[in-house]
Amino acid sequence: MEPRLICLIGAECTGKTTLAQALAEQLGGLWVPEYLRSFTDQQGRTPERTEQLQILQEQVRQETQALATARRQQKALVFCDTAPLLTAVYSDCVFADTSLYPQAHGLHARYALTLLLEPDIPWVADGLQRDGPQARTAVHARIGQALADWAWPHVRIAGTAEQRLAQACDAVASAVR
Repeated sequence: MEPRLICLIGAECTGKTTLAQALAEQLGGLWVPEYLRSFTDQQGRTPERTEQLQILQEQVRQETQALATARRQQKALVFCDTAPLLTAVYSDCVFADTSLYPQAHGLHARYALTLLLEPDIPWVADGLQRDGPQARTAVHARIGQALADWAWPHVRIAGTAEQRLAQACDAVASAVR
């Protein structure tokens, strides 16, 4: 059986990492952390416009590597803490650069399921990669618009941590039947 990629996408501070880890634990899959977090930790700064493509490509490389690991370990699911689409959206919002959307669109077909996390939990400052509640609202709107424009099916996830986990587990179960 070929492992399936599950995309968790949302603006900053919407619980992607927490939910991806919980899903991997609950459903026995692997999770791929958001590369942007590693980048900001290693560089001590947020990325520049010219580094956005590298961030997108590294995220994809790590997802591909996790798929290979899942095959070897005979795991059915890989939970991706974000997607190339989020890099494209941030590049658009921060740098007015829309050049990454075509590549992000093409790559999004790899996901068996997209979970869109709602910004209905408190915003919390978290190092260099946090822009604030206003940015979160704008990014969330652009993600939703891109998913709608591209007609990518997705499931909206909202509520408490427990509600989010239950909703996501139900969505995954429906998607992988």
